[in-house]
Amino acid sequence: MEGLLYGRLPAGAAEELGAQPQGSKEAKAFVNAFLKRSMPKMKDEVIQDMLTRKAVVLEHYSKKKKKGKRKKTKGFTAKQRRELRLFEIEPEQRRYAIFLPLHELWKQYIRDLCYGLKPDAQPQMIQGKLLKADLHGAIVTVTKSKCPSYVGITGIILQEMKHVFKIITKEDKLKVVPKLNNVFSLEIDGFISYIYGSKFQLRASERSAKKFKLKGTIDL
Repeated sequence: MEGLLYGRLPAGAAEELGAQPQGSKEAKAFVNAFLKRSMPKMKDEVIQDMLTRKAVVLEHYSKKKKKGKRKKTKGFTAKQRRELRLFEIEPEQRRYAIFLPLHELWKQYIRDLCYGLKPDAQPQMIQGKLLKADLHGAIVTVTKSKCPSYVGITGIILQEMKHVFKIITKEDKLKVVPKLNNVFSLEIDGFISYIYGSKFQLRASERSAKKFKLKGTIDL
């Protein structure tokens, strides 16, 4: 085994490989140094024992990369959002006609959500879907309210926040209507759904996981 490992290369093979032939002592010294570099955790006695008994599997030690702490990105505070006016709708953009295409997109979204809104569809299924749906683009009407001035307001929902709807009317007026103490109705393809704002004080992203009760009497 040792003779084969440290034997001299044939002259023809050495010339073909472009290697300089070495004696057995030089070859042995090279192999030992190479194995020591390749397996730094092993003692010389163990390496020599492996050479005489079995094939050597060279080990590879990769440097462990230090995991840097991820910095959490901080969003804007409510005060900063107000100062930057991130959710402000510019006066020149407050036009009902601009948002009609948004309403058409919303209707198609609801039809897809409710499997086509077929005439034989169960009203409770549609009501459940609408309560969890995104309402940006829906046309709603305030049907009941503890404040009479809100009753009859109709328009497209431009923004839904936790406690209010921002609605653009056909008269190009932006109305901020609180959800509390108001009942809203929305109609699509003959189906009418009612939203009790007092039980609806959630952000749009939170409603998808909320369980609503479809039965029972709900007061303003």
